[in-house]
Amino acid sequence: MDTPPDLDALAGADVVVIGGGFGGLSTACYLADAGAEVTLLEKNGQLGGRASRLEVEGFRFDMGPSWYLMPDVFERFFSHFGREPSDYYDLTRLDPHYRIFFKDGDRVDMVPDLERNRQVFESYEPGAGERFDEYLEKSKTNYEVGMEHFVYEDRSSLSDFIDWDVAKQARGLSLVGSMQDHVEEYFEHPKLQQIMQYTLVFLGGAPNNTPALYNLMSHVDFNMGVYYPENGLGGVVDGIAEMGRELGVDYRLDSPVAEIKGREGAFAVRTESGAEWFPDYVVSDADYRHTEMELLDEGKRQYDEDYWESRTYAPSAFLLYLGVEGDVDPLEHHTLVLPTDWDAHFEQIFDDPAWPDDPAYYLCVPSETDDDVAPEGHSNLFALVPIAAGLEDTPEMRQEYRDLVLDDIAEHTGVDLRDRIVVEESFCVSDFAERYNATKGTALGLAHTLRQTALFRPPHRSEAVEGLYFTGAFTTPGIGVPMCLISGELTAEAMAERAG
Repeated sequence: MDTPPDLDALAGADVVVIGGGFGGLSTACYLADAGAEVTLLEKNGQLGGRASRLEVEGFRFDMGPSWYLMPDVFERFFSHFGREPSDYYDLTRLDPHYRIFFKDGDRVDMVPDLERNRQVFESYEPGAGERFDEYLEKSKTNYEVGMEHFVYEDRSSLSDFIDWDVAKQARGLSLVGSMQDHVEEYFEHPKLQQIMQYTLVFLGGAPNNTPALYNLMSHVDFNMGVYYPENGLGGVVDGIAEMGRELGVDYRLDSPVAEIKGREGAFAVRTESGAEWFPDYVVSDADYRHTEMELLDEGKRQYDEDYWESRTYAPSAFLLYLGVEGDVDPLEHHTLVLPTDWDAHFEQIFDDPAWPDDPAYYLCVPSETDDDVAPEGHSNLFALVPIAAGLEDTPEMRQEYRDLVLDDIAEHTGVDLRDRIVVEESFCVSDFAERYNATKGTALGLAHTLRQTALFRPPHRSEAVEGLYFTGAFTTPGIGVPMCLISGELTAEAMAERAG
């Protein structure tokens, strides 16, 4: 078990946390455990942020994240409080981890057995099996060194990176170049390149704009495994929230914040209903830009609108939540449908924003693993198509794209859902903006481009307002549920360091 961070300086402090996503939930737990009085204000009627749930006519959908990756991060998080994940939920390792349908009719499974995966790689390209091992060894090194020295430690200034000890640890890491360049050094076959790069969607990037360091995600994928938590990702939210209550966190739902006034020791936080809190410290897990531009007075902002307009945002998404009669074989719990050339899709996300003509997309079918997410004799699934943040999404556009996606599923997986749908809901750019105050309707936050990684992300501690802090996907270490849990720890440590 790791030694918990020394947060004693926060004992007795009164803290308001704005937003109940994983970053806010994590920060609240660390602060409450340190002895702070913590009130968490959540805009919506349930906790979890983007990891909300939709329940309709016996179907239960995870609305956002649905992959349980990096189990070591969850174990480490709960261990800080003398607990473990199994105190709150069970895990099932998926087999296969996921299935890929390529749009040329090819199909491949990635499984927990590395030897079988190695044989798959060799079948596409002579020598690729051996290079598969070499690639995973490199990704394992990047993961172990990167997590210990660059993720769990918040290196938020240039001086943190020119220290000799840091340089020594960084030696050999894939710190320069893009993921595309890096993967091409190992594999020529485009399908093998796609298998090694599909996880970039979890980071909100593309092969040509994501740093090669993120090959560490292949260690996460192949060596650490893919799991399904009891009751889905919503069950993880429930577990963390329950632990928070045990630690003393006071959760207030349906409490959208309207403004933040004051400074350390003399804050005033007012909700849209007129309720007010007067804490010593404020932590925002809300969208960073929304917090600065909408909740703070102009003189209290670190960044102006030009800064936020200049950022590269992770994609938004077009989502279809579908309750379907009968089974959906041969879809697996996690299913990817990929064009043999996906460059055009990424171009329509980052370079020339438009609704993708030939989309790469993800199908989540939790009813393959969990009988409780759909009525008997039915299947539960959602389709997720990454699209550019900021796109217009009118009802007419959604209907047209809905038909395109269902046609594409039928053509390329052989599963025709169109005449069997009994429950259907969509979610898109405008919904992300309205429900989560997400800048440009991004589904994730700031993309992990080279210029938006590590010290180039917005800081945990406001440089304009003493006592105001930030947590979640806009800060370090970045996007994804595990990263947001770690962000909560880094935010609490930053608060304790300042308070001490």
